[in-house]
Amino acid sequence: MSYRLGVDVGGTFTDLLLFNEESGAFWRHKTPSTPQDSSLGILNGVEVVCREAGVSLSEVDYFLHGTTVATNAVLEGKGARVGLIVTEGYRDIMQIARSFVPGGLAAWIIWPKPQPLAALEDTIAVKGRMDADGNEVRPIDEDEIRAALEQLKLQGVEAITVSLINAYVSGAHEKRIGEIAAEVMPGVPVSLSHEVLPEMQEYERTLSTVANASVRPVVSRYVSNLRGQLEQGGLTGKLSLLRSDGGLMSSQKAEEHPVNILMSGPAGGVTGALWVAKNAGLKNILTLDVGGTSTDVALIENLEPRRQRTTEVGHLSVRASALDVKTVGAGGGSIAYVPELTGALRVGPQSAGAVPGPVAYGKGGTEPTVTDANVVLGYLPENLLGGSFNLDREGAKKSVQKIADALGVDLMAAARGIIDIVNENMFGALRMISVQQGYDPRHFALMGFGGAGPLHVNAVAKLMGSWPAVSPVSPGVLCALGDATTRMRTETARSYSKLETQTSVPDLIALLTEMEAQVRGELLADGVAQDKIESQFEVDVRYSGQAFEVPMPVTIAMLEKDGLGALIQRFDEEHERLFTFTMDTPHEIVNLRAVAMGQALNLPAAELAKGNGDPTSAKMRDHKLWMNGREQDAVIYDRNKLKQGDIIAGPAIIVEMDSTTLIESDCIATVDAVGNILINPA
Repeated sequence: MSYRLGVDVGGTFTDLLLFNEESGAFWRHKTPSTPQDSSLGILNGVEVVCREAGVSLSEVDYFLHGTTVATNAVLEGKGARVGLIVTEGYRDIMQIARSFVPGGLAAWIIWPKPQPLAALEDTIAVKGRMDADGNEVRPIDEDEIRAALEQLKLQGVEAITVSLINAYVSGAHEKRIGEIAAEVMPGVPVSLSHEVLPEMQEYERTLSTVANASVRPVVSRYVSNLRGQLEQGGLTGKLSLLRSDGGLMSSQKAEEHPVNILMSGPAGGVTGALWVAKNAGLKNILTLDVGGTSTDVALIENLEPRRQRTTEVGHLSVRASALDVKTVGAGGGSIAYVPELTGALRVGPQSAGAVPGPVAYGKGGTEPTVTDANVVLGYLPENLLGGSFNLDREGAKKSVQKIADALGVDLMAAARGIIDIVNENMFGALRMISVQQGYDPRHFALMGFGGAGPLHVNAVAKLMGSWPAVSPVSPGVLCALGDATTRMRTETARSYSKLETQTSVPDLIALLTEMEAQVRGELLADGVAQDKIESQFEVDVRYSGQAFEVPMPVTIAMLEKDGLGALIQRFDEEHERLFTFTMDTPHEIVNLRAVAMGQALNLPAAELAKGNGDPTSAKMRDHKLWMNGREQDAVIYDRNKLKQGDIIAGPAIIVEMDSTTLIESDCIATVDAVGNILINPA
């Protein structure tokens, strides 16, 4: 038997999904996260889910993990102290940065410029220089470099970054400095810019490499500790981590290049939604991943998630491929409050998290949250996680009453106000990844998952005009499913920087072929079979003189057949779609990218038994809830007993082990062949 175990660590819960590759049988489990050391929550969950399946950890071939360790290190400012070695004359590169200030005009006055990840006192400039063609103009001075490294050692730096001018064309000087650093400071991780990001633009290359160095000790400690504990528990299979771009990388690679897992957590939901969409026959999906702390949204068009060339975490924006996921501080644990200054209701971004959690959890929480409002309104029945988790409705009412008193309204109006505001926050995030990027949300279905996604998906679909609203099977552990069903992925990039008129197609093909061999070699080294590897290519194109590029997919066959003509035409069309105009200026080929991917897991979803459309056999009990300004009669259903083709009229609540789906009063839901709940206006 072959088993895969997907594990996704969120701010509130750790989700696990174990499945048998041969039979398709799966087991799921949610356990509270342990923020002080997330490996504790993982090991607790692994023990339970393996026991439920009757499987020992030694039988698990693939342990696939999405983690926020790198993300949290950046957001909380807990990265390592980084020593930076640059070319003479470039010592202030991190301080000068780019003159981009987020926000409107007032931001120039009020925006606090974030502290660089490498301080000026820990930055040392050294002699030596390469020209733009990779030829040595001036050799490095090894004695000077040793002295500089000794100085950084005395200053207590915990990681070293080497980023020299033009290193993207020749990394010879960086490599030698790295060798000297290993002698002078053994055990201290060294990140070289030509290995992390072999692209032009010195600041972006330096920033990305410094970010890699900053989180490297934190990630390395976490990954090696987790791997050690899993091996002690009997794991002999491979431990892989989810990359920001939705692929997998080996745990050893993740330790060396953690900049590629900065958005590992949110990527799991998108890859899980992709698997559901394929099985449900849906091509265009907006994802709504609502956890306890935040909501992540993404766009999937023609079963292809949008990717971007930058990874953004807080104020940090690094040049590393990532799924285009936007995050807002709106989740089940988001705290509602009324500031004295304005007297207007606010929800989030502060969260009750896993500890103490919402008041309804009975773990010592005192502040009213979105979960408490859902409990008060009757949207969340009082027993969760299959009855193993009971909610304190009276406690939730008392907490939400504080909001009602502050606003001078009744309890139900206050609770519904909390829900309406958090739904609007989610709506705003979804507009950012759809309308603001040239997509009409009415052409997309909206898929809600995470512990709280199915509770809000119906209401948010109304705001978006995105139908059907989809509640997938096991929505609460969909991120773990995404971790478990995705495939190995690696990529490399190279700067090219030539006008289209000066570009030789044979030269371009030769470079792409060389890069393809490199990325395929990396996957082969990770144990992926030669015949299971698929290659893809991207070319970054812009109008000459522009400061930004648009990545365009391309194939060798396309270049051989049409030259650059078809590529340029597609670029013009995409530029028109994104920015509503094209230009008559020459086109420039900026960067080349080669991607290698392992074989996708062909895991079919299990088909449900056919029903006659009547869900009565799944009915648990009658229920009362508050909707559209009045108390209404509703029905609670057990999702495990629903059959294919069942039709459920709202208002209704469908409960399962890991989530709760709310169908609003003017909507109707049908259960598809594989168990997804599709909600449409009645």
